[in-house]
Amino acid sequence: MSASPEQLSPPANDLDSLLHEIDALEGLVAGWDEQQRMTVGALRTAIDALNREAFRRLIQQVKQEPAALGALKGSLSDDVVYTVLRHHGLVKASLEERIEAALETVRPQLATHGGDVELVAIEPPNAVTVRLVGACDGCPAAGLTLSEGVEKAIREHCPEITEVRKAKGGTSASSSGGEHVVSFVSPFARASDAGWTDAAKADELREGEILIKEREGHSLILSRFGSRVVCYENACAHLGMPMDMGEVRNGVLVCPHHAFEYSLESGECLTAKEVQLQTHAVRVLGDRVQVKFS
Repeated sequence: MSASPEQLSPPANDLDSLLHEIDALEGLVAGWDEQQRMTVGALRTAIDALNREAFRRLIQQVKQEPAALGALKGSLSDDVVYTVLRHHGLVKASLEERIEAALETVRPQLATHGGDVELVAIEPPNAVTVRLVGACDGCPAAGLTLSEGVEKAIREHCPEITEVRKAKGGTSASSSGGEHVVSFVSPFARASDAGWTDAAKADELREGEILIKEREGHSLILSRFGSRVVCYENACAHLGMPMDMGEVRNGVLVCPHHAFEYSLESGECLTAKEVQLQTHAVRVLGDRVQVKFS
């Protein structure tokens, strides 16, 4: 009996297919008893050790020949080669892997506020663009979240990255809180109670209106939307001109000098999307509105 065309086809050897086959076998082994699983684990460890040593010696030999070394580096663009060498610890994690690892460290904190962060682009040699999503997108504390959480994590994992850019996000969501608890603050501002400054009394704030306060060399714009309080530096993101004489129209603050428009809830510039008001973290404790300067 002749074989069917499917039977004659060589097995798929792309990375996904190969990994899928390994996953399927691991799933099968997971159903075996402990002694059998330990035996398979020991066998796998021994085979890995043998392959790792063979690859290590091969790479050492290749490094002796400059032309061959170039070919070896070029082969790392092959995802199967890269994955196997990474598995054996013979090549360092790529920049993208390290950035993703950095973002993973802050995601649990962002998730507590209903937010997340995603990698948008890597711009070698030193810049990366990320996007805050969910509740973090459009949040007035997004600047603090970015600088104190995301940027710190990326620079810790990837010292060569000196510039972290924020892409415009998708949908936004608002936060809420009780009267005697932090009503609005970046998750990374919760890490320390140091640095908070009384800025105003809660009853001074009017819904959707602005209140100007001078604190510690900063001129501040404060406003509230329900239980949420926001605070910005009193300086237009366009030319740094004071905004306190600006008109508020339906939650939009209009710069009195050049008519740039800003969302009072998020600080986002509606006229030039690439800029926004400088945001300061805010919390409300009882009748006290406190800020932490960013």
